[in-house]
Amino acid sequence: MGWRASVLGASGYAGGELLRLLGRHPNIEVAWVSAGANAGRPLGEVHPHLVSLADRSLLPADDPRLGDVDVLFLALPHGESAAVVERLAASGTVVIDLGADFRLDDAGSWEQFYGGSHAGSWPYGLPELPGARAALRDQRRIANPGCYPTAVALALAPLLAEGLVERQDLVIVAASGTSGAGRAAKPNLLGSEVMGDLSPYKVGGTHQHIPEIRQSLSAAAGGPVTLSFTPVLAPMPRGILATCTARLAGDATTDHLRAAFDRAYGDEPFVTLLPAGQWPHTAATVGSNSCQLQVAADADASRAVVVAAVDNLGKGAAGQAVQNANIALGLPETTGLFVDGIAP
Repeated sequence: MGWRASVLGASGYAGGELLRLLGRHPNIEVAWVSAGANAGRPLGEVHPHLVSLADRSLLPADDPRLGDVDVLFLALPHGESAAVVERLAASGTVVIDLGADFRLDDAGSWEQFYGGSHAGSWPYGLPELPGARAALRDQRRIANPGCYPTAVALALAPLLAEGLVERQDLVIVAASGTSGAGRAAKPNLLGSEVMGDLSPYKVGGTHQHIPEIRQSLSAAAGGPVTLSFTPVLAPMPRGILATCTARLAGDATTDHLRAAFDRAYGDEPFVTLLPAGQWPHTAATVGSNSCQLQVAADADASRAVVVAAVDNLGKGAAGQAVQNANIALGLPETTGLFVDGIAP
């Protein structure tokens, strides 16, 4: 059986990656694509690498044909998805929102970090979290997680769920490639500004992904967590490397921590605990829907150290959106997705 899909926000990086993946998907056909400022242009002018879809015309975002499909992928700026869903999506249409509009349960957190009215919350589309996969099955509305929250939740949730680390004093430092900031022209993202440089940003609890990270980790821990999150802009196009530490609860060793990851992810196709002594790096996940993890107990500091690597446009955005669509449609989760990365 085949399904037809529209991709809104197709001219952005996440939208382009979605189209690359859907172009090889055996069960989902790209019917329509749209982009606000680029409406009327052929897709190939915006994404020259998408040769198979190059002659598709980018429709205006309000074109009614966009809603005449089985699946809507929304790769829109935060705050724009709710109005689109109300205008275009029929009750039976599967909608995967790659923006933040429906991720947060708490309206106050939305207003604090994003501003404007809270549109509500949808089932959270990180299937590898405890209980998430069953909650996503047969859903018509799914909130796709953010890139940083994906890496951090996969890194810390198993240890919190088993009580191997304490809920307080979680510390995350995560470096991201420039595509995570979107495609709009910004002086700080110019090549001459980024090359040869690492720079922190939104330091001190101001990054918009903090409430989403807190929400996922608190659910895994069974109680509220406290955390410090420092994002870092790295001189690479794509990828996230998140180093996450937490105070050990008791005398847990590296073997205890690894066993928890084996229990959580041993059967997961897209999450890999690397062999002991081998640490994740971003290049190994580029172009894939995979997350690579490693963990160690730092006995002197009495802290667990977990490092996670993902492609922010893959498992952190478009790949995860396709994985969620597969679940909603009753397809194998791996359909149309890459487990292996691209090298060199």
